Amino acid sequence: MSLDKASGVRAARVIVVGNEKGGSGKSTVAMHISVALLKLGHRVATVDLDTRQRSFTTYIEHRRAWAEKTWAEKTRIDRVNRALEMPDHFAIEHGSEADEAAGCTALADKIDSLAETYNFIVIDTPGRDGSLTRLAHSMADTLVTPLNDSFVDFDLLGTVDPETFVVSGINHYARMVDDVRKQRRMIDHGNIDWIVLRNRLSMTSTRNKRLVGQALTQLSQMLDFRLVDGLAERMIFREFFPRGLTACDELNEATLGTRPTMSHVTARQEVAALVNTMALTGAKGTAATETPDQTRDAA
Repeated sequence: MSLDKASGVRAARVIVVGNEKGGSGKSTVAMHISVALLKLGHRVATVDLDTRQRSFTTYIEHRRAWAEKTWAEKTRIDRVNRALEMPDHFAIEHGSEADEAAGCTALADKIDSLAETYNFIVIDTPGRDGSLTRLAHSMADTLVTPLNDSFVDFDLLGTVDPETFVVSGINHYARMVDDVRKQRRMIDHGNIDWIVLRNRLSMTSTRNKRLVGQALTQLSQMLDFRLVDGLAERMIFREFFPRGLTACDELNEATLGTRPTMSHVTARQEVAALVNTMALTGAKGTAATETPDQTRDAA
């Protein structure tokens, strides 16, 4: 893989969004991280490994189509075009699950070439185990695992005692991540910063929210991952998808088709806090925050 000659480390930072369970919000998280980094002025490449679902690719296709549509409307050209930055996107075609060897070769070659040009490479992985998924995880500098805030999704990582809700064991995805982290250390002494993202959080305090949080905190100490609050359960994230929008974008009547609300502003703050907590950008600054115009629009 492409390494910086002076330091001996890869120039680009690879962010892998991984979870073997569908419906956890991987593509939404990957898209928001990518756009947030673009807003900070970084060069960002995105890679979709899930050629069956293609959610990440479709999200970006929607974004491109909406940008082209709004470009054609002359009265909106300036503000909309500035608001919809695009990552350079690639999809790794690998055929059937039984033929993942070709996909692994294609992925390794693609990351090697992209690392010479981009600051960040964001990879969205399939919701299943396999050689391609494991290879992508092993390449990660930062691994982000979105996890819906329930014990159904927690079961991907570990088990709990049904009476006390104390962690009682480690499950398959956590064991896989532990394996690839050990392999990475053996191969190049690299460290994978694993972040488990509590996604679709309830905006009210509940017993389930408290118990899941306690179990995840206990598991984070056992598995050495960072536990981060992600995106709350908001309908607007589902509404963004058909236009390829994110909470990081300049949201106005041209992009949204309606006036933004305080929910849009709060979602933007959540994404900014997430990227800052992930510590991806070093001293280059913080994620995009609200401008005075956007704050007035949301009022």
